Amino acid sequence: MSAPERPPSLDPVAAARWSTYCAGEASPWLHEEVASRMQDRLEFIKLQPTRWVHWGPWQGGMAAHAALQKRYPEAQAWLSSEHPQQDLAAQAVLQGKWWQAKRWFGPRLHSGMPPEGQAHMLWANMQLHNSAQPQNLLKTWHRALAVDGFLMFSCLGPDTLRELREAYVQQGWPAPAHEFTDMHDWGDMLVEAGFAEPVMDMERITLTYETPERLLAELRSWGRNLHVQRFSGLRGRRWLAQLKQVLMTLAKPEEGGRLTLSFEIVYGHALKPSPRVPVSAQAAIGLDQMRQMLRSGARIPDKV
Repeated sequence: MSAPERPPSLDPVAAARWSTYCAGEASPWLHEEVASRMQDRLEFIKLQPTRWVHWGPWQGGMAAHAALQKRYPEAQAWLSSEHPQQDLAAQAVLQGKWWQAKRWFGPRLHSGMPPEGQAHMLWANMQLHNSAQPQNLLKTWHRALAVDGFLMFSCLGPDTLRELREAYVQQGWPAPAHEFTDMHDWGDMLVEAGFAEPVMDMERITLTYETPERLLAELRSWGRNLHVQRFSGLRGRRWLAQLKQVLMTLAKPEEGGRLTLSFEIVYGHALKPSPRVPVSAQAAIGLDQMRQMLRSGARIPDKV
């Protein structure tokens, strides 16, 4: 059975609003940490891209982009998202001010997408779990890649915020976040989008906090509650005080009384294979498909 067109508990209007959000020049530290761990997985990939796409660098990791540029110093990089103004803003930050040396001597950056089928790598860190149309987004990434190009992505998994979700249930409150997709479903969606050889894995990261205030501040920097049944209006100081009391129930003696939250991080890697040609007495091949097959060295049949 195919996956639903969008996560059933995600509000697409709220997701679109959040996707335009930019906060300063620094990306969330958790996202940078996940990007660093995802870069470790590049050690097992032999292909050295000469053209690559960084999807959503504002949330995905501005520091991570610099590390990727250092790894692939000769490669051309494109900064892409669903919002062109974000691409230009990220480009301005990463290239630096006019008086900074990196603006004149650093690698050249492009905004937007490269010509279709020309990118050797598409990097998307901590993006998919907030997409209202993830299958369409995967197809967009697939079109951007060249044959044998690869996708690297990460996102939050369903066990994220488990402790906070349970506390909200006990209070009879709406969920604190929408439901996140399981890694096996992501693997199925990759295949449906045209990718091959998907490799999925996950890890759990446990974070601890001294105070409810610190915990809430970090959650705000990482995202918003996009659940369709979240609180519909503003809440006052009395509710905030109650929330902080609820958060204190997340304290664990084994962590020195610190508040504890779990995050499930899903990592994915997949290739764009050579296009399949329908087998018949006479096969018709489109011009774009023929170009990709010639670049990949695939044989073009004429008859069975």
